[in-house]
Amino acid sequence: MYRKQVMTTLAAAATLGMLMAGCANQAAPQSSGSAGGGSTTVNIPALTSIQTPKDAVLPAGNGKATCPATTTLAYIGAETGANAQLGINIFNGVQLAVSQHNKANANCQVQFKKFDTEGDPNKATGPVTQATKEADIIGVVGLPFSGESKATGNIFEQQKLVHITPAATNPTLTQNGWTTFFRGLGNDAVQGPAAAKFITGKLGAKKVYLVQDDSDYGIGLGKTTSDGLGSALIGTDKVTTGQKDFSATISKIMNAKADAVFYSGYYAEGAPFDQQLVAKGFTGTFIGPDGLKDDQFIKQAGDASANAFFTCPCIPGELIPTFESAYKAANNMEPGTYSIEGYDAATVLLAGIDAGNQDRAKLLSWVKSYDKDGLSKHYKWNDKGELQAPTVYGYKVENGKIVPIGAIGE
Repeated sequence: MYRKQVMTTLAAAATLGMLMAGCANQAAPQSSGSAGGGSTTVNIPALTSIQTPKDAVLPAGNGKATCPATTTLAYIGAETGANAQLGINIFNGVQLAVSQHNKANANCQVQFKKFDTEGDPNKATGPVTQATKEADIIGVVGLPFSGESKATGNIFEQQKLVHITPAATNPTLTQNGWTTFFRGLGNDAVQGPAAAKFITGKLGAKKVYLVQDDSDYGIGLGKTTSDGLGSALIGTDKVTTGQKDFSATISKIMNAKADAVFYSGYYAEGAPFDQQLVAKGFTGTFIGPDGLKDDQFIKQAGDASANAFFTCPCIPGELIPTFESAYKAANNMEPGTYSIEGYDAATVLLAGIDAGNQDRAKLLSWVKSYDKDGLSKHYKWNDKGELQAPTVYGYKVENGKIVPIGAIGE
């Protein structure tokens, strides 16, 4: 029911956006000067509301839960590091869910621990090993990034500790035979084709240049997006994590006269890349995935970010009034990318605890058979840990803020 309500709202906004985009593309013909392929400004209206599902499971439950005082959930993921804000958004969502649960359930005070991986696959194994050895931890939200998820999945599997990632999207993560890994959003086999359709459809791009970083996430998404772009793809290039100077790649883009650039990676490199691209005279559209969709991108790219659109298999949590107000009150900021996915993932685990699933084996079984609405989507996983009906959303920068524009790729 919830999915139908949300998609009705989003579909209406997307239809209006497509009509307006078509008008904008007709009114602004492409140029072919040396400053890229010319402006591809498209006026797609922002989405302004989402109907809150009346039957969504909430952290408070019925207020009658009982559990041992040692019952513990954990967040494992980036709290520091170059792309830390994406992890912090999740942690804040989880913390809000646990706080709301404990306020409503005096006889079930779930403990919450956090472990910092810095978002680095090489550093993630230590915190994960530590967490899995703490017997009181019976469920985990994380890890946010695909590389660190790949590096640690076997550790969780060996200890039979259920973990729900609200953010890691590399499709191969669910092809490892793990029984404890669950993905709380669509993967890049869904996002890539949707992004390609969005770029060539609503954004009207004719000549797209794709640049990817060297992360598992960037490589996987780069592949699925480039496959979807077909003949519109006029060139590709690669950059590395930590890179600061993108002049060589920018020269290739300018020489190719691209009217759009898709960057497959994270904001730590994506923001300065866009800034340098615009400084060199690029007047086309810059598109990035969920790894770029954070206010840190705008802060780091500055005025250049005005040309940016984003794709994300994440719902705009700021448009759900009850969640937005509670999150803002708790954190003194608006919900960020993956905040509501983190909240929902924690809620799945909390609901299991409230139902009496208070050890690792029982909580894992609970998640495997889960079939209920959350605030962001319906949560039901297949036998590989993938959601059965994921949706991808579009966003844009407007007046220095990231705003949603509705469902894409459908």
